[in-house]
Amino acid sequence: METKRHLIAVDLDGTLLTKDKTISERNRKTLQKAMLDGHIVVIATGRPHRASIDYYHTLGLDTPMVNFNGALIHHPTDDKWDVLHNPMPRLTAHQIIDACYDLNVHNIVAEVMDDVYLDQYDESIINIFQMSRQDSPFTIGSLKNKLKDDPTSLLIHPKEENIQSIRSHLDHYHAELIEHRKWGTPWNIIEIVKKGLNKAVGLEKLAYYYHIPKEQIIAFGDEDNDLEMLDFAGVGVAMGNAIDELKTVARYVTDTNEQDGISLFLEDYLKLESKTK
Repeated sequence: METKRHLIAVDLDGTLLTKDKTISERNRKTLQKAMLDGHIVVIATGRPHRASIDYYHTLGLDTPMVNFNGALIHHPTDDKWDVLHNPMPRLTAHQIIDACYDLNVHNIVAEVMDDVYLDQYDESIINIFQMSRQDSPFTIGSLKNKLKDDPTSLLIHPKEENIQSIRSHLDHYHAELIEHRKWGTPWNIIEIVKKGLNKAVGLEKLAYYYHIPKEQIIAFGDEDNDLEMLDFAGVGVAMGNAIDELKTVARYVTDTNEQDGISLFLEDYLKLESKTK
């Protein structure tokens, strides 16, 4: 029977959240029961703080959070906890913005912590961010003029036919300074953060902070931005709806996000089943 204290890291979209962007009652109760039993639950997401904090409070967490795929690690309820913010160089961001202008992309979004900069007004892009926005308005206008700080992330909305050429450009000219990933359809957004940052980096820092050995880290994910995290964790768990590449890396595959895959795995692995149903 598993009784040792574990660090449990959960991705949000496609993993903890259902398709309507909610946490199921079963998943909420299971994670809270795990915490009552002494385990540590953290959120590790590509989302910014502002789009994650409601879920953090829904779960009743009191732990640090990994945002922007590791570019921001902070403690939402403890101001004394050192914020680890690793933005990409503004000069690099501006060079990428220039290339995007040359390739005539649909739009570019820069985020500096919770501040959002939108190159061109686009209601559909705004709606993506406003699904979970709580406050600050967008700054809209040319990022060449508006972006004055090192951005936490840069998001490119490319034309579909230019996706590969943009990613090739990023590999050829900026590979030493940035990491880039692509969101799934229909948006195909290319997300860029500083080189060397991913969720595993954040998870390693949290494991060190809590003195949790690697073999007692359980990580759940579904997309390619979870690859490093599941590979790093001693107990990497891919959701049933995960991409095939992630299932190959993961040690376990559970049910989908719509079928409470997180609960089903934890109830069995940590022997919580009889206490949460």
